[in-house]
Parts: sequence; structure tokens; C-alpha cells
Amino acid sequence: MMDRPRRLRRTPALRALTREVQLHPSQFIHPIFVHERDDVTPIATMPGVSRHSVASAVQQAHEAHALGIPSVILFGIPDDKDDQGSGAYDSGGIIQRAVAAIKAAVPEVTVIADTCLCEYTSHGHCGVLHEVPGQIGADAWTVDNDPSLELLARTAVSQAQAGADVVAPSAMMDGQVGAIRAALDAAGYAHVPVMAYAVKYASAYYGPFRDAAGSTPSVGNRATYQMDPAGGYREALREARLDAEQGADTLMVKPALAYLDVLSLLRREFELPVVAYNVSGEYSLIKAAAAAGYMDERRTVLETLTGMRRAGADAIITYHALDAARWLRDEPA
Repeated sequence: MMDRPRRLRRTPALRALTREVQLHPSQFIHPIFVHERDDVTPIATMPGVSRHSVASAVQQAHEAHALGIPSVILFGIPDDKDDQGSGAYDSGGIIQRAVAAIKAAVPEVTVIADTCLCEYTSHGHCGVLHEVPGQIGADAWTVDNDPSLELLARTAVSQAQAGADVVAPSAMMDGQVGAIRAALDAAGYAHVPVMAYAVKYASAYYGPFRDAAGSTPSVGNRATYQMDPAGGYREALREARLDAEQGADTLMVKPALAYLDVLSLLRREFELPVVAYNVSGEYSLIKAAAAAGYMDERRTVLETLTGMRRAGADAIITYHALDAARWLRDEPA
């Protein structure tokens, strides 16, 4: 007798009945860029994405909540920057104000604060920059790890004080999760989870984000602290295990699309929730192809997000979140 797998693909209802991987807005995290201005400024390299005022960020959170998206993640864009990134841990900083405003207006939404210094430093790096004597070019500068930990911990505490439900350290400094966890606990925020950017690669896919956030390094690059894209599973497991041991509550893989094998690896090896970051370059590739008529945007986005879920993602940070939630509401995948 011939085996006929096609029987279960015959109708939409049969396909839905036997579908192994489910995609739902409750699995999405909606990213919001928040700047100091009162207007909404479109980001040219990320069609459909804008820099928002605090008031507009609140509206974005309302919209996400109405579509069944439970969480947002905030990225701040301050007017003033300095070499210490002091705006990141300013109690009156842009993220602190946005967090407080969203929690006051839409308390049901989980607000995640990206915890880094790159948007706030004048040099665009994720920590304190240190000149290396006797070196030239990109090697003449390095990010000083341990002094940066103190500033990242201060940032996380200030975000928790503002009302952030979750802090998400993304600087890729050694020991950042442990330093932040200790600082939160000491300040009375033992209940605030840490969403660790555990496996974060030095990727070309971040290009549009750096344009959006104004965080392109003015000297050197981030290859000395973000991971080598050609690194193997040993390095990924080491980074993830260190974060788990230091108290991370969730583990993130960034970018997602080119690293689905790593995402799957973490899902197998750890019991913690795993988050995929569908990054700006991945988003803009699809938007550009769709605008040119090369691909069907809806089908491509939902297939991409489903692939991340199949690889093991419990949640997905994606700039497609609002559109994908509408598509799933109006016509389930």
C-alpha cells in the first residue's frame, strides 16, 4: 500500500489540524525606538518603522496590546551623548520616561528595557572606551569590560526603578548578567527578570538598527566583544551557560535567521526560555524584496517567523510584530 502524506494536506482545515508549529501574537515582542522629540520620524532604512515620541510610544504599546502582543522592548535615542553613556542611567532619561508612561497607560503590557550604553555614548560603543597605547587603527581602542559593568548595572537598576518589567542586557560584556542580577537584588528588585542577549554575533544584519538608533561606532568595531559569526557551537554554549549560571531568566540568540542552528542548540541544551531576535537587516531585506515585487510580504514574514518557532524560539522580537499579528487575526497562516 502506498503511503500518502498528501491526504493530510488536502484542505486548510486538515493542515491546521496536523500543524506541529503554532505562530501566535502572544509569542511576539514589539520593538519601539523612542527619541526625545515630540514627533514621529520614519526610519529610511527600515520602511514602516519610526522613531517615536514618548506619547507615540504609548500609542504603540496600546496598539500592540489590542492585537494580542503582550510585550514591547524599548530602545532609547537621547539628544545628548557623552563618553560614559550617562543618559542610559539617568533617572529622567528617555527610556526611564517612556517606561513609566507606558506602564501608567497600559499596565497589562510587559515592558522590556534594552540595557546597553551604545545609544548613549558619543563613540557608539557598548561600554567605556579605553585607548590602547602603542596600537593603531581599530586596535587602538578597546571597550574596558569591568568599568562598563558598573554602568550597565546602574542602568538596569534605573530602568527597574522606572517600572520596567524586564531588563535585557545586550552589551556582551563578560559578567554583565551577574553584575546586573546582583545590583537588582541589592536594590530591592529581585523580582525583575533578566533577558540575556546570551549569544549575540558581530553581524552585518544590524546595519539598519544602527542607523535607527544612531549607534554606529565612531572608532573601531564591536568584533572584540560580540561573537565571531564563524564561531562554532562550543562558544555559543559557553556564552549561554555563563549567563544561565549568573542568573539569566531567558536566553536570546541574535540575529535569528542566519543562526537557527544555534537557536535550536540552546533549545535542546537549556531549560530556560529562548528568545529569537529577528533583527533589522532581516526585516529590511523582506521589506525591500516585497517593495520590488520579488516576494509576497505576508507569506514570507509568517514563514520566517514560523521557522524561528520551529527552531525552538519561545518568543520572537520582531519589527514585523504589528503586521504579523494583524495577518494572523484576519487570515491565520
